[in-house]
Order: sequence, then C-alpha cells, then structure tokens
Amino acid sequence: MGLVRVFLILLVVLGLSLLTLRFVYTLPDREGIEMTEAIPASEETRLGAAVLPLQTAHPDESGVMPLSGGGDAFAARVLLARTADMSLDVQYYIWQSDATGYLLMDELRAAAERGVRVRLLLDDNGIPGLDAELAALNALPNMDVRIFNPFMLRQPKLLSYGFDFFRLNHRMHNKSFTADGVATVVGGRNVGDIYFAFGPDVHYVDTDVLALGQAAADVSSTFDDYWNSASAYPAELILPAAPAGMARLETAVAAAKASDFAAPYLQALLDSPLILTVTERADAIEWAKVTLVTDDPAKGLGQAGEGGLLIESLGAILSAEGTKATRNVDLVSAYFVPGAYGTRLFTGLAGRGVAVRVLTNSQEATDVLTVHGSYAEYRDDLLAGGVRLYELKADPLAPQVDRDLAGLLSGSASSLHSKVFSIDGQRIFIGSFNLDPRSARLNTEMGLLIESPSIAASVSAALDAVAAKDAYEVRLTDQRTLEWVTIAPDGTEANLTTEPNTTWFSRLLVKAIGVLPVEWMM
Repeated sequence: MGLVRVFLILLVVLGLSLLTLRFVYTLPDREGIEMTEAIPASEETRLGAAVLPLQTAHPDESGVMPLSGGGDAFAARVLLARTADMSLDVQYYIWQSDATGYLLMDELRAAAERGVRVRLLLDDNGIPGLDAELAALNALPNMDVRIFNPFMLRQPKLLSYGFDFFRLNHRMHNKSFTADGVATVVGGRNVGDIYFAFGPDVHYVDTDVLALGQAAADVSSTFDDYWNSASAYPAELILPAAPAGMARLETAVAAAKASDFAAPYLQALLDSPLILTVTERADAIEWAKVTLVTDDPAKGLGQAGEGGLLIESLGAILSAEGTKATRNVDLVSAYFVPGAYGTRLFTGLAGRGVAVRVLTNSQEATDVLTVHGSYAEYRDDLLAGGVRLYELKADPLAPQVDRDLAGLLSGSASSLHSKVFSIDGQRIFIGSFNLDPRSARLNTEMGLLIESPSIAASVSAALDAVAAKDAYEVRLTDQRTLEWVTIAPDGTEANLTTEPNTTWFSRLLVKAIGVLPVEWMM
C-alpha cells in the first residue's frame, strides 16, 4: 500500500508541475505584431528584368526547372540569395546547424546587409542550437525572423511536449525560397548537409523545382499568409537577446568554409550556370501551367476548415474531370502511410484500370522506423487492390555521390526523401507533402502541380530504373503472405520471405508499432 501511495503522490506532483509549466510558459500577446506583405515583382530587379517579359509572353504559365541533385539545390538557393535586389522570403521546417546551414544563413545575412529585405520564417521544432544566431540576424535592419508555433521553454525544448503537446504537435513543414517575387525554389528539401549532398555521410535523395513567374508570385502570396498567421511570432518575442550571436555565426561560417569538403563543393557552386540561365537564357527554360497547392496556415492551430487542407486538393486532382488519372500514377514518397483514405484512393484507381506504382523506403533504408511500422499495416490491402509497391534498398557500403532520383540506379547509400507523383505522364506534383497522417492532418504542407509531360515522364522513367535494380518489389503470394522480389545482376529473381537485411527484433518492433494507436502521429 505504501508503494501505491508513493506512486500516486508522484503522479500528483508530476501533474501539478506540468500544469504550472503550462501557465508559466505561455505564448506572448500578439497585439501590435506588424503585418507585412511581399514586395511586388519589378523589372527594376535583375531577376524581374529577365523573367517578367517572359511571364507576359506566357500569361497562364510559369518557368520550371527540376532540381534533383543536392549540389544543384544548394546552388539554386545561394545564387538566388546573391542575385536578389529587393526581397528574399524564406520558409523552412528544418534549418540545421551544420556547414550548409551556416553557409546559407550567411548568404541571407549578406543580402540583408546590402539592402535586400529578408523575411525568414522557421518552424521552431527544426532549429535546435540556433537561437543566438537567429536573434542576431533578427537584429539586422533589413532582416526579420519569425518563429512558427514556438516553444516558450527554450531549454530543454522537448520538455514542452509534456505540458503543451497538442499545440506543439502541429508543425509547419513547408519549404520555399523566393527571390524578388519572381523566382522560387519549392520541394522536399530542408536546409542542411544531408539534404544538399555535402560531406561523406549518408545523404537524402530529394526533389525540388525552381519556378519562375506566376508560380513564384503565388508562393509569395502564400508566404504572406503564413508570415502573418496567428502561429508566427517575431523572434524578439521568443528568443533571448544574444550579443555574441553574430560572432558565433561568423565563427561557424569560417569553420564551414575551412572544412575538407568545402573547397570543391563551393567551387562547383561558382561554376553553376543556373543564374546565368535564369537571367540571360530564361527563354530556354520550360514554361508550363503550374498550380500551387497548399494548406491553410490555420492548420498549424488545428483550425483549418473544410477545403483548407492540401490532402483534399490532391484527392480532387486525382479524381476530378480534367485532372484525374486515367492511365497511370507513379508515386514517390519517403514516408508512406496511406491510411484508410489513401488505401481506398489508390486501390480505387487501380480498380478502374489505372496502373498505380509506389516507391517508398524499405525497412533497411528508412530513417524513421515508426513510420515504416504504420505503413506495413497497409501493404496487404494495397497489393490485394492492385497497387504495385517498391521499397528502396540500402547499401551502406556504396560510395557517397550526389544522386538525383534517376541516379539511384547507380546504387543507393542514401535514404529516400522525395515527395513527388506523376499522373498519366502529363502532370507532376513536387512538394513537401508525405502521404501520411501527419502531413494530411497535423503539419502544414505545400507543393506545385506542374503540367509538364517531360518532367512527369522523367519521374516514371526514374522509377522504372530504380524498380529494375535498386528496389525490392513487394508482392502478395497466393497464400496472402508477403515476399520481397529482387533482381540479381544476371537477371534472375530472388524471392525473400522476410524483410530484407533486418533483424528479428526490428521486425517485431515494426509489428508492435503497427498495432499501437499511434498512426495519427506518423
């Protein structure tokens, strides 16, 4: 009885402690927060002078250029920062305190110091260890930093989940980098070495797109919605003052530039023809109809109403007359948990004769085992409904190279992070949206639907190549058990009856995760 009493007392103390923290660490008053808007695009800027005449010539279209390799993706952001004359609007879920994170942060600083207005909106879940640097940047005359859905307890931040879980469980997963309102990068990449193929470690294979013209204007308008939303707080209301923050940033940038990998990486950036293409040969870039698909920022507070969710828009795109799939859908999703809704959607497509293929991470390749556990519960139903499933292999002994999606055929030491799908070889969606419950209901997301047969076909061709060599095809046997089929170099098939290159314990863990009531958070 004594132990029970002690346990109850501890529970009461814990409950009161969390309740106290909940009242002590409250969000600041939003009264007086200034609302600002994107600076209109102008031909007085270098980017505007190159792009706006072409936008006039293509009134219903936008320029598009896929960025599959990590080096190109980093170069695009740096070169946009260096070319911007009036404004930079930058929005990310994760900004890592590593070499490329500090280098890109320094590019924003340099732009602000030469007179460019810089607005930086970051989700507070993805910026650990950067409070001092961000506070210093926010103090610059031309730069404003806002924090989305902030943690009021700064150290240790994760403790905040204990007393404010349901608010903090909503995150801003959007990624965009927009210069002068006429050029933007949108896609799946956050900011950090693992996303930009910097250094010797495992990299993510991801996909972004550089978009010019109307698409960039639409992204600017959506950025304003998020910047002025009820979840975005000026950094000075959240971050403690940090007089040494700029010195810390300068030291980190110097260390990044002095690293063994920096010289060739940065030289490749200087040699990139990207901005020259945009400013002097933009007419050579493909122009296509582009639609921005995004969540209402109120989703960050759990308040997005009907019609305000990206998942609803994507479902309509796949099913509505004029955009619905009639021949094939190829989906690449790093974290794939279709749930009941997605399973019905994809098996319904397959049932009416649409060839549906999905590429996701295998258990050996995933970096989030809990997501794989939730996904695994839907494999049987998807396969029985006619969906073809491919799971990316992992080869930790393969040399690190900067690969794009098609380049996976050279062997993968990387983890898939792309979020793209193509429809009928005519349209492609590139964005931040993982087809999982977290992206559908908890995190805010965005992406571009591009009417481009050439880009859509490239994704399908890449999936063909990956499926042939670098992925397992998961099949349902006549006994309704799963098998993983892999093709040997001599063309023969090997049929594996357990998840490849996994341990019995990890498989047991995946199975346990699948039956726990945690899918809504995946």
